[in-house]
Amino acid sequence: MDIRQDAPAARFAALTTAHVADACLRAGVPVRCAPAAVVPVLPGRRLAGRVRPARHAGSVDVFLEAIELAADGDVLVVDDAGRTDRACVGDLVVLEARAAGLAGLVVWGAHRDTADLVGAGLPVFSLGATPSGPLELDARPAGALEHARIGPFTVGPQDLALADDDGVLFVPADRAGELFDLAESIRDTERRQAGRIRAGESLRAQVGFGAYLAAREADPALTFRAHLRAVGGAIEE
Repeated sequence: MDIRQDAPAARFAALTTAHVADACLRAGVPVRCAPAAVVPVLPGRRLAGRVRPARHAGSVDVFLEAIELAADGDVLVVDDAGRTDRACVGDLVVLEARAAGLAGLVVWGAHRDTADLVGAGLPVFSLGATPSGPLELDARPAGALEHARIGPFTVGPQDLALADDDGVLFVPADRAGELFDLAESIRDTERRQAGRIRAGESLRAQVGFGAYLAAREADPALTFRAHLRAVGGAIEE
């Protein structure tokens, strides 16, 4: 990217994952959301940064190596194959990530030491908590520091991770500027529409919903999304 390392967090600060997801849809970029079960350890925390992947095999050293390779503002994305029978991340890894300047963690697996994670203040998103750590040690998989799987998606350093209370979204880093521009436009349109609703003008009136229904009678193939794009509405089907 031709933007500073801290620019993703700065630009995302006034946006939401929902805005950026809608921007992906507008731009024809695949919408890659972590499964809804991946939630913040402490609601209200946000993060944005380049993915620093690590695939867990039962030992913490893969995380330390990933942190060693990370740049300020990166997001440690941990792949523990979606397991919730063990925790793969605890307080020491989170404290180490914070000390190294990482923006936070996204864990396709479980965490423990919840109170200490909350106290550390670093945003952590995971599948939940369990007391048990790993009980076995497997061979490190090939590419353990090159890519991570989160639900159905494989991500790596070519991606940005964005997260808030709505969940976790991954976007291509080389299209971040374009997507943030679109997301800001969508946000501003939605704010104007919300203000007009509060002032007494219905959303149906704003988007010409009656005209859409009439046009759909004449052309049953007409979608509401196509109509919205024609009138400049921000909401999607």
